[in-house]
Amino acid sequence: MQNLDWKNLPFGYLKTDYNVRCRYSDGKWGNLEVSDSEYINIHMSATALHYGQEGFEGMKAYRGKDGRIRIFRWEENAKRLQLTADGILMAPVPMELFHEAVVKAVKLNEKYVPPYGTGASLYIRPLLFGSGAEIGVKPAKEYVFIVFVTPVGPYFKEGFNPTKIAIIRDSDRAAPLGTGTFKIGGNYAASLRGTIKAHNAGYSSPMYLDACGKRYIDEIGAANFFAIKNNTYITPKSTSILNSITNMSVMQLAQDLGLKVERRPVAVEELETFEEVGACGTAAVISPIGEINDIDGGKVYKFCKDGKAGPISTKLYQTLTGIQYGDIEDKHGWVSFVE
Repeated sequence: MQNLDWKNLPFGYLKTDYNVRCRYSDGKWGNLEVSDSEYINIHMSATALHYGQEGFEGMKAYRGKDGRIRIFRWEENAKRLQLTADGILMAPVPMELFHEAVVKAVKLNEKYVPPYGTGASLYIRPLLFGSGAEIGVKPAKEYVFIVFVTPVGPYFKEGFNPTKIAIIRDSDRAAPLGTGTFKIGGNYAASLRGTIKAHNAGYSSPMYLDACGKRYIDEIGAANFFAIKNNTYITPKSTSILNSITNMSVMQLAQDLGLKVERRPVAVEELETFEEVGACGTAAVISPIGEINDIDGGKVYKFCKDGKAGPISTKLYQTLTGIQYGDIEDKHGWVSFVE
């Protein structure tokens, strides 16, 4: 195992030994290739560079107490990347190819999977982009699929402690019926201005509202929003947000715990009625929110008044991470092993 300060890893890029690549041309995918280079050769007129034909996924591998390496719900990530490919007219990656590439990338870099009990994990980044050269606005005829990995710590520096969020009203991440439901780089580029504004004001992440009327909650930067009220798990329904695999899983766990689940439009005004609020996603896992500041609206919403996450958020977090690390029975068959 690599000698790193596992308990103090940032959420950032750290070079590992190998990545896995595959090329699409002449209407078919080629064979997987292993590379030890961090760089790619790309045509200066590739559609990824000019027209945004690029999509990716975020996954994690976990080392359990038993030493075995687990990957969480890879099938859902494969399906979502196919949805993204269909959405911006790229060649979809077959499920079998996706799985083979992910497992191979993890196995080749097994020494970078953090030890059990450190709170760290191996982040897996499948990337698909148009590599074919075009000048007119049209889909590429050639594509590249890459999977690389890097060990990471918590996405929010607070870890599983309340974080502070700022509502951003002067920029939008995505618009209804646009590309918000696809995991593409353009959505994240659109979020950079709001993210930096929130960071500069002392907040961990922005909260984006609906692009049409700024009345409803969309997303927490790179994570989905959820709230707890009257034994109900509430999360936004919108045509401009990414369907989080973590949120999908947490909704199921909430039902398992006896909570009612509502996926619906969530008005900003509802914030003052919620007992607990949080963000969830592959990177963030589940992060409790202690404060939401509507900077332009002039209102601050406070939660976690004792400085700790609420009881339901805590239970959901413990259950989800327990399944991911193998400490709790995987009743839904979400975990697969890297052997």
